[in-house]
Amino acid sequence: MRKGVKISIVGGVFTVMVGGAGYAGYNLVTAVTGGNTVASQGSEHKSGPPSGDEVKETSEQFLAAWAKNDPGAAARLTDYADNAMSVLEDWHDKAHVTRTELTPTKADGAKVAFHVEATVTYGKKTKTLAYDSSLTVVRGQTTGRALVDWAPAVVHPAMKKGDTLVTGEATVPAIEAVDRNGVVLAKGDYPSLGPVLDQLRAKYGDAAGGSSGIETYVERTDANGETTTAKTLLTLAKGKPGKLRTTISATAQAAAERAVKKYPDSSVVALQPSTGEVLAVANEAKGEFNAAFQGGSAPGSVMKIVSAAALIDNGVTSANGPAPCPDSAVALSQSFHNLKGLRPNEGATLADSFARSCNTAFIKLSDDLGAAKFAAEAEDRFGLGKDWKTGIVSRDGSVEMPGDSDDAAALIGHGQVKMNPLNIASVTATAVTGTFRQPVLVSRQVDDHPLATAKGLKPGTSAQLRQMMRLTATSGTAAAAMAGVPGDKGAKTGSADVDGQGNANSWFTGYSGDVAAAATVPRGGHGGDAAGPIVAAVLRAGS
Repeated sequence: MRKGVKISIVGGVFTVMVGGAGYAGYNLVTAVTGGNTVASQGSEHKSGPPSGDEVKETSEQFLAAWAKNDPGAAARLTDYADNAMSVLEDWHDKAHVTRTELTPTKADGAKVAFHVEATVTYGKKTKTLAYDSSLTVVRGQTTGRALVDWAPAVVHPAMKKGDTLVTGEATVPAIEAVDRNGVVLAKGDYPSLGPVLDQLRAKYGDAAGGSSGIETYVERTDANGETTTAKTLLTLAKGKPGKLRTTISATAQAAAERAVKKYPDSSVVALQPSTGEVLAVANEAKGEFNAAFQGGSAPGSVMKIVSAAALIDNGVTSANGPAPCPDSAVALSQSFHNLKGLRPNEGATLADSFARSCNTAFIKLSDDLGAAKFAAEAEDRFGLGKDWKTGIVSRDGSVEMPGDSDDAAALIGHGQVKMNPLNIASVTATAVTGTFRQPVLVSRQVDDHPLATAKGLKPGTSAQLRQMMRLTATSGTAAAAMAGVPGDKGAKTGSADVDGQGNANSWFTGYSGDVAAAATVPRGGHGGDAAGPIVAAVLRAGS
């Protein structure tokens, strides 16, 4: 696909504007006038991936038919014509698009990227909706034709199966979300909050006291048949937004936004341990998926906070008790090792092995603790897996014990343990205060639904965890990252190896004063190398 080709319908006349080399001898007008739109591909039943010429021709014809508002012709160029027909009819009938311009921008093999400019008219209101999308050309399994691999995301990246693009009165009023001190939280100022604010509007817009405007939005139907606004794409007429107070701190959020920019795909969450209120949530990737709240992957050695608590609570050892650190350890025929360069220490205490992040010390103690007691500690005392209701979609962590060597691996944050920064920030908050307070994102004055509960920690256990985390932050593996963090502080590093990935995922959690934070950086290496600086930056900003 050559850059600079524009396919559009202007005033009912199909036009093609070409910058640079043109499409000599190809008549795009006939490609969308009905009949067999792919006749030029021939009647021979072909196999294998589509050729470059087939990708070019099929994508051109599909875009031309869409631009001409000929959903039938466009749908016949896809591998799921019925569904494509419905979505493409809605483009005009429900989204009220009156003019479409599609500009191919880049071809990469079978994938063709393109830019969309759609004129939306509703009543006397007209605005342009502009965005980028892409399509992929595949070989039809039964016909052998080159066809567009259909998904609603071709029409707009925010759309999923079953979604509808609609223009009309918004289903819920807009909100003006503010932080704990009344500072307005706008998407432009805090990009990571985009999907968060969308979810808050969908859930609390009706209760926030605003009035609806006219918008183009993605309508989604849930399992109960109820429709919601998944994403607002364009505002033609503003309503009156209702004010929604959140627990976010604009200061902490700004620091989190800056910090994640430095590391691809990184995520961070900060909490106030004394209340459980979320102070910041940021993701470097700006898609709809909120990895900081919804992700789930092995957290590595930051999980040793829970492991250490379980060992103490069940009388296996204590902070100053024995936790030898050999070069290797075996559990159910699986060998475990420490990070390269870590010297063995057979006389180590639990605090020593925790601060140095010795894997083998925890593996050796796993038999004395037992899988069931570790899983119970995670759920009953730290509240993991207790169906958190934070105010938006979130995952509350999982610790599964399959009855094999993965049970021992769980104590060092591997095996069947799945966490995200929200979960680990909560773990640190519980360790520091001794009390589990389920994280929340919305003021309890707005949302007073019952929260998840857990027993929390014995005072002696919490005190020993603080002792070990302080040691880690001042002279252990977290010392370099935490060097500039003021006041009473503690931390824990982690790295999680993923098969075939290369560099380990970097994890880090820490606290300072009444702020606890956790971060992860996929493929970031050791915990202190990438995730550590993110957490430290948020802790320095405070609340």
